[in-house]
Amino acid sequence: MPVSKLIGFALSKLEPSRLRMTLTAPLPQSEFDEPNQDEAAVAAVGPQDEAEAAPVGHITPVMQQFVEIKAANPDSLLFFRMGDFYEMFFGDAEVASRALGITLTKRGKHLGEDIPMCGVPVHAADDYLQRLIALGHRVAVCEQLEDPAEARKRGSKAVVRRDVIRLVTPGTITEDNLLDARRSNYLASVARTKAGAEGAGDRFAVAFADMSTGAFRVLEVEGGGLAAAIARIEPRELLIPDSIIGDDDLKPLWRQSGAASVPTPRAFFDGATAGDRLAAYFGVASLDAFGRFTRLELQAASAVIAYLDKTQIGQRPPLDPPAREGETGIMSIDAATRANLELARTLSGERRGSLLSVIDRTVTGAGARLLAERLAAPLTDPEAIRHRLDAVDLFLREPALRADISRRLSAAPDMARALTRLVMGRGGPRDMRAIGEGLEAAAGVLRRLAEIELPGEEIAAALASLASAPHGLAGDLAAALDDDLPLLKRDGGFVRTGYRADLDETRSLRDESRRVIASLQATYVDLSGIKSLKIKHNNVLGYFVDIGPNHAAAMMAAPLNETFIHRQTLANAVRFSTVELGQLEGRIASAGERSLAIEMQVFGELSAAIEREAAAIKRAAEALAVIDVASALATLADERGYCRPKVDDSFAFHIEAGRHPVVEDVLRTEGQSFVANDSDIGPSAETGAPDGGRIWLITGPNMAGKSTFLRQNALIAVLAQMGSFVPAKSAHIGTVDRLFSRVGAADDLARGRSTFMVEMIETAAILNQAGPRALVILDEIGRGTATFDGLSIAWATIEHLHAVNRSRALFATHYHELTALSERLERIVNATVKVREWKGDVVFLHEIVPGAADRSYGIQVARLAGLPPAVVDRAKSVLAELEKSGGSAPASLIDDLPLFTAARRAPRREEAPEDMPKVLEMLDGLSPDDLSPREALEMLYSLKAERLREKRKAD
Repeated sequence: MPVSKLIGFALSKLEPSRLRMTLTAPLPQSEFDEPNQDEAAVAAVGPQDEAEAAPVGHITPVMQQFVEIKAANPDSLLFFRMGDFYEMFFGDAEVASRALGITLTKRGKHLGEDIPMCGVPVHAADDYLQRLIALGHRVAVCEQLEDPAEARKRGSKAVVRRDVIRLVTPGTITEDNLLDARRSNYLASVARTKAGAEGAGDRFAVAFADMSTGAFRVLEVEGGGLAAAIARIEPRELLIPDSIIGDDDLKPLWRQSGAASVPTPRAFFDGATAGDRLAAYFGVASLDAFGRFTRLELQAASAVIAYLDKTQIGQRPPLDPPAREGETGIMSIDAATRANLELARTLSGERRGSLLSVIDRTVTGAGARLLAERLAAPLTDPEAIRHRLDAVDLFLREPALRADISRRLSAAPDMARALTRLVMGRGGPRDMRAIGEGLEAAAGVLRRLAEIELPGEEIAAALASLASAPHGLAGDLAAALDDDLPLLKRDGGFVRTGYRADLDETRSLRDESRRVIASLQATYVDLSGIKSLKIKHNNVLGYFVDIGPNHAAAMMAAPLNETFIHRQTLANAVRFSTVELGQLEGRIASAGERSLAIEMQVFGELSAAIEREAAAIKRAAEALAVIDVASALATLADERGYCRPKVDDSFAFHIEAGRHPVVEDVLRTEGQSFVANDSDIGPSAETGAPDGGRIWLITGPNMAGKSTFLRQNALIAVLAQMGSFVPAKSAHIGTVDRLFSRVGAADDLARGRSTFMVEMIETAAILNQAGPRALVILDEIGRGTATFDGLSIAWATIEHLHAVNRSRALFATHYHELTALSERLERIVNATVKVREWKGDVVFLHEIVPGAADRSYGIQVARLAGLPPAVVDRAKSVLAELEKSGGSAPASLIDDLPLFTAARRAPRREEAPEDMPKVLEMLDGLSPDDLSPREALEMLYSLKAERLREKRKAD
């Protein structure tokens, strides 16, 4: 294709609305000449009139280069390096200026319109990249690949060679300031195989890799498990085959994932070449050494590798070999349940207020990421859970050890991410120091924990990894690296003085040239005996010896003429050079370049040493994260009074004095205490069904704590199976394989789903998937429709859970009629939230007790919420009429409109209190600050009882 057509096509792709280029008018050449001051320009350009007189289709070489590179990267903003700036033009400039809040300028005109342009300084590019990536943009970084002086050798109009060296995308960043230290940064891919009509029986594979740490895993799930898998992984970027990205059934999943969705060519997922691509990447003949993978898993993993090859352009991220995750071994938690329980973030999307934010006491970024990973994927193997709990128990019993380990860990940088940057050639001196300090911390932790006789299997495994770390490398790095390090290696000055003699010499020449020249001058004065001798410098002779004319004869005679070479005679001075002075001048002139070259050589040697030990360093980093998590969970248990749960393979679920960890944390900050409650939904001897749980049917008013009780039991199960102590007096939990939560109200208007439809979809998922080992919490099923419809749905749901699912379940409802089910279904247990009434108001005691609520107290809650008194009074009268008529609205009620009468009615005055000497005496002896919540409640009951006695006496 002719260049003119290629450029026209490329420009038309940049911004279709503005850049339909016909090439009938040339671009003004001078507008795109690279400025010499930033070393981007290497070609002499013609004057403006010559550019305008150019033939049709002409375009400046620099702009031609920009357009060609942009055409090859149409989906990315192009950071086009021009000297000290990354420049953007046309549509890229408009997008970037809006996203970054930077000024949009112009550079030349095209077809009579200004050409938009904006730029960012190279030294501050990371800050701008961070903002663009956070907004979901992709950026192609185009660098100068040669020195401008080299380009000049090719001719006056030669252009510096440039090309894209890297595509920066949300899932492939490695820079420390672009990453969240406490969150993994996964790039994931999804592959599908269809196995039936209308998607029935479809299977999916998900591969996910964190390029910043090297973690790489793959799993295969049934169609219904895809959403749960993606919700657990929380990828930043999701590779989706072209063939399924437009699938109407899957589109909501891509949107709800929160990841940047990338349409990916089918060739990336080619099953015929997937195994070979993976084997070639990891340098093995066969993948058998890494485990057995299905064809679908290989396709997903191959797509990740292919995408990394594309975006990293020649760089090979140091990924771990892929590790296969099975569908068993991890508690399955679907996306709706994760959202309802607010495990890692609240419903508003914030981390603050989530379970993770409340339990996180880690002191390292790697530890925080591991804690989040364990919370997202609780285990189902009691033995593996026990190992984790043993590690927490160890640190809980040894507070002094825990404090010492925490102090040492807090000094450990993020070795895994620093290692990745160094191996990929993106690291700097500070990354090397991070490796050194991390290894020093690892050695300290190893020495401290080696004193423990029985550390438990998890800590013992961590100790073995720490013992194999290259601790000698830490000393080498400390000896080589200066205390004050630059961010970039190209800045130099990071090698410690005394590490390399030749470097010290060149630095001395560079930094202390005056002292060196003065020393040489003193030597020449002594040698010649001429006290007025001076060493001077100019641009013609360089360094030279300057003396007065009266000393010239002596300098030109033996033996001084063997050292001093005559160069120039002036009226009032004679100048000489020496071999030493000439050599010194050369060394001084190149000292800066040679100094940096030596430092780069040292950097390369240290990088190579680090890369040779990469596997051991990575294992040590993982071990420190494991120790950090165990220590942090022990700190949490100590601070909050958590207990060690008993987790086995039974169907038990017995919690004594359980508490909601997040609500308790909020109440604690407000100086209040949490009311603990028991729960027991495991099988009982009375039911004679050891293979299934019981269903607690919980009634009571809104605001009384039903939803809190439901959630706290689910969170206790999650904490226990992730390997944490739990907020309870005691806990015995038979492993939960699937956790389901239908709590709260939400709609999905984008898909035309009402709140009730969403509720029914989530309920259907539970009834279709829950088994005897599942834990189900359901809140107010059927409330989004007509009363009798809702009651019927709730009734049938309970019967299905009881007879088919046989799951352990907590079911909160306002339908009191459902409590009758306990009389004929042996595994239904009625429970209610304890309340008290006081002068028409309801007092919430937040205690779960056996029995059933006799009413919902809805009107009392409405009154507490601040509904106008007229509305409350009208609601009471309507309720009374409905209760008389058995739930149907009588004609008299419809015809009567007493609401306005109630609004006009004067408010009732409270009767004047009678003399209450006994009550007043009790109040006088009361010290509220000394009362516990329970004592205060009991005192309130006592005051009420005394008041009733006083009234009876008066009557």
